Amino acid sequence: MERILFYILALIIVIFAIAAVSSRKMLRSVIYLLFVLCSIAGLYFLIDYNFLAAIQLTVYAGGIIVLIIFSVLLVHHIELELELAKPLKQIITALACLVGIGVILTTIYSYDFKVIENDTAITTADVGSKLLSYDQGGFILPFEVISVVLLAAMIGAIIIAKGKQVEKHENKRIE
Repeated sequence: MERILFYILALIIVIFAIAAVSSRKMLRSVIYLLFVLCSIAGLYFLIDYNFLAAIQLTVYAGGIIVLIIFSVLLVHHIELELELAKPLKQIITALACLVGIGVILTTIYSYDFKVIENDTAITTADVGSKLLSYDQGGFILPFEVISVVLLAAMIGAIIIAKGKQVEKHENKRIE
C-alpha cells in the first residue's frame, strides 16, 4: 500500500511540476506549484518525517505560495501570459536539466548511506533547541540573518510592485 501511495504522489509531483513550468498563465503556475509542494509534504508524511512535513506545509505550501500570490496580485497581472521561449533556449534548458538530473542521480547512487544504529531518536524539541542555540553547532546567527533577508526581500517586492502607484499618488497631491 505504501509503495502504491509513493508512486501516486511521485506521479502527482512530476505532472504538476511539468505543468508549473510549462503553463503560460502566472497564477496557474503558482497553483500547480502548490500541488507539488503539498505532494512533497505527503512524501514526508509517508516516511514518518512529520516535523519536516509540517514545515513543508506551513513554510512552503502556506507562506511562500501566499507570498507569490500576493506579489502577482500587487502587480495586477493575475492573467499575465508568460512568453514562450525560443526553441534554442528550450533545447539548452532541457540539456541543462538532463545534466542536473544526471549529477543528482550519480551523487545519490554513489553515496553510501549509513543508518545510525544507536537507539536515540531526535525529537522536535532537539531540532528546535539546536536551531536556536548559541552554543557550538547552533544555528541562531544564520536563522536571524535569513529572517532579515526575507524581510528585506518582502519590503523590496512591495516597493517595486507599488512603485508606479506611489508616484501617481504623489503627482496628484502636488497638482
